[in-house]
Amino acid sequence: MKWPIFFTLLLAGNLAFAQKFSFPKLLAQSDKINNLVPKNWKILDSAYGDLNHDQQRDLVLILEYHQAVDEDRAYGNYEIELIRETQKPRMLAVYFKTGSRYRLALQNNDFILRSEEGGKMGEPLRGLRVEENKLNLSFEGGNEWRWKLNYQFEYLQKQWNLVTANNVYYHKDTGEMVDKQYDFVDRTIKTVVGSIFKRNISNETEEDILVFSQPRTLSDFKKPWTWEVTKDNYL
Repeated sequence: MKWPIFFTLLLAGNLAFAQKFSFPKLLAQSDKINNLVPKNWKILDSAYGDLNHDQQRDLVLILEYHQAVDEDRAYGNYEIELIRETQKPRMLAVYFKTGSRYRLALQNNDFILRSEEGGKMGEPLRGLRVEENKLNLSFEGGNEWRWKLNYQFEYLQKQWNLVTANNVYYHKDTGEMVDKQYDFVDRTIKTVVGSIFKRNISNETEEDILVFSQPRTLSDFKKPWTWEVTKDNYL
């Protein structure tokens, strides 16, 4: 009589183990920051500043789960190229300050690079800042050839538009470098080729018109390196 019970429990355990990880829905509002952090999550980084032009100090959080799980992460084209990795999930959260309370304005479960996505350099997260009413995120990684990614988002018409970005690809020893600077407001792309060690001395600069159909937002920008802005140029 005990065998059916044993197999039932074993099957239930296997099903529970196989379940896909689910991100929690963040608390809609609170006057205490600690209440905004879900169980088994921690604050990895934070920043304050006015993001919606109301003279209030809004709050930006990067949260990390307490243990590694299997995640399907995007590389290249998000629609067709997913790679399963075991790492600690992360979330980006923005809370607008209203009086004494923080009100959820953004939850993004995809965009923040995980700790294992920086190559030999390790942790890729390099910065979270609020400057001039804009949200700034920076990442860096690679091996001998290294990369830097900088993104600036602005809250416009109830969405988080990418307004500027910077993609630097360089060799750590020789300094050989390609630096692409994107301005999605003025619709220009500036390309600097030369040496990361001799900036503004012998580097060559080219500027072109940046053509794109619509602004890219944090809602549809699944992860760094997944938007082919121009041919063979990814952000």
